Amino acid sequence: MPGRIQSIERAAAILRILATGARGLSLAEISRSLELPKGTALGILRTLQHVGFVEQDPESGRYRLGGGMLSLGTRYLDGNELRTRALNWADSLASRSGESVRIGTLHKHQVLVVHHVFRPDSSRQTLDVGTLLPLHATAIGRVLMAFDPLAVPEEDTDAVEAGGAVTLPSFTRHTVTSPAVLERRLDEVRENGWAWEVEELVDGEVSIAAPIRDRRGTTVGAIGVRGAVERLRGEEGRPDMEQVSYVRDAARAISRDLGVTPY
Repeated sequence: MPGRIQSIERAAAILRILATGARGLSLAEISRSLELPKGTALGILRTLQHVGFVEQDPESGRYRLGGGMLSLGTRYLDGNELRTRALNWADSLASRSGESVRIGTLHKHQVLVVHHVFRPDSSRQTLDVGTLLPLHATAIGRVLMAFDPLAVPEEDTDAVEAGGAVTLPSFTRHTVTSPAVLERRLDEVRENGWAWEVEELVDGEVSIAAPIRDRRGTTVGAIGVRGAVERLRGEEGRPDMEQVSYVRDAARAISRDLGVTPY
């Protein structure tokens, strides 16, 4: 039997790590993370660029997944029942809320964005379908963590403070990195039936999400909106409850289409 091809394994590893970097990654970061010589990593990146699987930002020089890779992912996701059933409701939610809408499912201890509707205005936006997001720093992720027993983050042995306490990756100064604090937030999600986060993944942005359940009552995904703090955070630092109601209505509608008894 022929052996494995190392160059393909390395290319796959680069694609996986790029999928986790929302803002892209530098050559040095990719090389260090995968323990590859910079010359080797650069050669693979240039090949992936040539076939359209990787793009490089002309200003920052950082690498990210290219349109060719995302189109492959979209073809796979087109067969996803959740996405198919949710298309119209996601469009409706974007219209009602005036914000961008994402639908996500659990994938290897992360949130896989299976559908994304742009905010209904003329602003420049980037399609997030196929993107992987962290569970603990997103509203969709917290919904999955709260209601899906399989959504347990993998233990990161590198994420340890000097005193020995385990912490979660930080994306902004607002990100909850304490597992104990996160568990309290998840208790609130279970009690309320929806989740939200403020500037924990991206500065200046808020996300709100609610669970989508299948005919067995199992949480199979979540739908949510994301937008500017000034639009989605209401008085006294609480979420805009009208927006919360829009998100929950959409989640219930999709769940009904999947055969679940209304909740």
